[in-house]
Amino acid sequence: MGALQVHVRNKLVAGALAAIPLVVTVFILWYVDSKARAIFNVDQPLVGIGIALAGLYLLGLFVTSFVGHFVLGAIDAVLRRLPGLRDLYRSWKQVALTTDTHDGIFAHVVLIPGDGGTRALGFTSAKGIEGDAATWCVFVPASPNPTSGRLFFVPSRACLLVDMTSQEALKLVISGGSYVPGAIGGALATHAAIERAENTAPLTLP
Repeated sequence: MGALQVHVRNKLVAGALAAIPLVVTVFILWYVDSKARAIFNVDQPLVGIGIALAGLYLLGLFVTSFVGHFVLGAIDAVLRRLPGLRDLYRSWKQVALTTDTHDGIFAHVVLIPGDGGTRALGFTSAKGIEGDAATWCVFVPASPNPTSGRLFFVPSRACLLVDMTSQEALKLVISGGSYVPGAIGGALATHAAIERAENTAPLTLP
């Protein structure tokens, strides 16, 4: 593949990744505006968005209040105990937790050892599994479809943490490698430098 083809392909992938959230955002705003105006029988455009924002603000006031915390806690407790739904709810909650809370399987991006000295990109909570605090559970997504993948149980010392968000890592996975953030190369270079320093460290006599 020539340099021009690679350039065009990379730019098309980057453009698609940038366009998808924009298109989704515009569609959601249009849908919310049209539905809110239909419910309140308002003809002026964009008024529905204001109504929706006001509703979200009131909802935020409620859920951050004492009564809201109590209600959400009660709902959470009920969903955790419903047969048939509790496993689905726990899985959804695990995925929904973001890096801001430093919890959930998508909290941290790591590189784990693969065959022949390679590294595989994965996500982990960076917490030891029950019964073995030195082992992490790592989800390695398939590319370009990250909704499927494999789970690996890897010693924490073998996991190379990458200083990047899970959103950036998902862009890499979806692009099929056409988009590779610099944090990946930086983490590998730093790790290689540390290994070289350890292997070439001078021996000290007792």
